[in-house]
Amino acid sequence: MTRPGVFGALNEEHRERLMSLAREVSFATGERIFNEGGKADRFWIIHTGTVALDLHVPGRQAAVIETLGAGRLLGWSWLVPPHHWHLGAEADSPVRAYEFDAAAVREMCAKDPGLDHELCTYVAGVLARRLRSARVRLLDLYAPHGAGEVP
Repeated sequence: MTRPGVFGALNEEHRERLMSLAREVSFATGERIFNEGGKADRFWIIHTGTVALDLHVPGRQAAVIETLGAGRLLGWSWLVPPHHWHLGAEADSPVRAYEFDAAAVREMCAKDPGLDHELCTYVAGVLARRLRSARVRLLDLYAPHGAGEVP
C-alpha cells in the first residue's frame, strides 16, 4: 500500500527518523493554526481532519486556496528563509496532526543529505501545487470570465 503525502515521499528509515521528532496535537474546527506573515517555526503532517489554506486579499475576505487532508504537509515556510508564513491556515474540521519543530528538522536534514534531498524534493512539489492552486483560485475569484484559461 502506498502511503499518502509526505509519508510516501520518504523511505522507511527517513520516515522513522522524522517521526521520532513528532508531537501529536489537535485543533478544533475554526481554530486558526497560523497567519500569513507570522513566524514559521514548526510544521504539521495532518493525521485526520481538514485544514483550509488561505491568502490575505486586501479589502476582501481571505481567499481559500486549498483544503488539505490526511497525510498532507501543512506548512512549508519553515524550510525557506526568512521562515515566515506565506499563507494562513484554519481547521475546517477537528484536526489531529503530527507537529514538528522546524529547527530540529533542519538540523536533522543538515546531518543527513538523503533525508534533506527527499524532504526538499517533496516540499518543492508542494510549493508548485500550492502556487498553481493560488493562481487558479485568484483567477476564479477576480479575473474576467475566461481569463484564467490555460492554452
